Amino acid sequence: MQPPSRTARRRTLRVATLVAPAAAALFFASQAATANVALTQVSHDIYTDAQAQHNTEVEPDTFAFGSTIVAAFQVGRVSGGGASNIGWATSTDGGATWSHGYLPGITGNAGGSFGQVSDASVAYDARHNVWLISTIGINGSSVVVLTSRSTDGGLTWGNPVTTATGDNDKNWIVCDDTATSPHYGNCYTEYDIAGSGDSLRMRTSTDGGATWGAALAPSGLQRAGLGGQPVVLANGDVIVPYLSLADTIRFFRSTNGGTSWGSTALIASVSHHTVAGGLREEALPSAEVDGAGTVYVAWADSRFRSGGSSNDIVVAKSTSETTWAAPVRVPIDTTSSTVDHFIPGIGVDRSTSGATARVGLTYYFYPTSSCTAATCQLEAGFISSVNGGASWSAPTQLAGPMSLSWIPNTSQGRMFGDYISTSVLAGGNAYPVLPVANAPTGSTFDLAMYAPTGGLPITGGGNTITRTAAAPAAPATAGVRSSTAN
Repeated sequence: MQPPSRTARRRTLRVATLVAPAAAALFFASQAATANVALTQVSHDIYTDAQAQHNTEVEPDTFAFGSTIVAAFQVGRVSGGGASNIGWATSTDGGATWSHGYLPGITGNAGGSFGQVSDASVAYDARHNVWLISTIGINGSSVVVLTSRSTDGGLTWGNPVTTATGDNDKNWIVCDDTATSPHYGNCYTEYDIAGSGDSLRMRTSTDGGATWGAALAPSGLQRAGLGGQPVVLANGDVIVPYLSLADTIRFFRSTNGGTSWGSTALIASVSHHTVAGGLREEALPSAEVDGAGTVYVAWADSRFRSGGSSNDIVVAKSTSETTWAAPVRVPIDTTSSTVDHFIPGIGVDRSTSGATARVGLTYYFYPTSSCTAATCQLEAGFISSVNGGASWSAPTQLAGPMSLSWIPNTSQGRMFGDYISTSVLAGGNAYPVLPVANAPTGSTFDLAMYAPTGGLPITGGGNTITRTAAAPAAPATAGVRSSTAN
């Protein structure tokens, strides 16, 4: 197992003791004038392999249980796909201090056999007391779903176990952590088979991710897509929202602990504005569930803008395990604004539910949607609700402005991540872990992972949602996937 970086731990411990203005000045020389929140750097790229664009970290996921928060992300982005390795950052004291390190046994940079690795997703199995990071290891056309395990609270990690072989993509992992659930301790990994038209698959583990069962597909039609994010309800049922190849948000579920998976059904259509500047971005969903089993699904959508001129973040909520309310617009700004919002990460306090559910939403945006690769200004924001999304706080800027030339390039455009994540502590603050860029030094990037110092309060407010879409909205382009998406 690989221990945490002691040097990095000392650095983050020292930073955590600074007052907010000092922390902001230390890490945000170019953003301090506009960002509203002090951030703590929680990791950095240590690698030097020639295939990658270094001093880069992208595409984070987070998960919180109790006072422990674990994040995982790509380190050293490779233009053609994947990264030099996967990094992790763990806080065991509710976000006050952080340790970090890098997963062993995957790429050649850390004693493994894969050329690159991508698509990190984090889960915790309370029954077996195991933290899990799902990834995909890449060797040419062989793209293998892997699971790395930690049995000491996310502070050291073992070599990965193989979850699924083949040509796979966009994996996601979740566990059933409700002690009264009939399937308590089951973990579920979702992925799609890129070599078979993005056909969706699920696998189940009953032993803390050490072994995985057979690959099972949802039944019925429209079983292809990507970006599925399974969530587990308190009764043990599993709901899997995903983006279909027909540009709709769909879902399927299991009511028997992953023994079988039902037919897919529609959550909502997608109207999506193509983001300017050649940024790699699409309408992948971000999903969470509250304590009573209401599922929240967020994505970038242009239906509320006249002519589909830019994207808002919209949220659809389940009204039962098989039905959904229409998407509503999160009121970050007015529908007449020039702002383009995208790549949301939604988090829900699972100790709350219904009309008192505490929700945090992190997102990226351009202040002006009509921009070019040279002029687009990338920023990150946060907004929260204390009533299940009926109304929202004023938005808070977390980072930016950042130029697109400050983030690594890929075969599909400049990239900070196909997804991000937000975790909300029970009764406490929200913790996204964010890729934030500063101006490069010569040709050397400066893009690393940061967390808000002390977390982000869930405050709510009087900004109400929009329910009625504008007309006409710009149609999305069918067949969103292009041999990516690692």
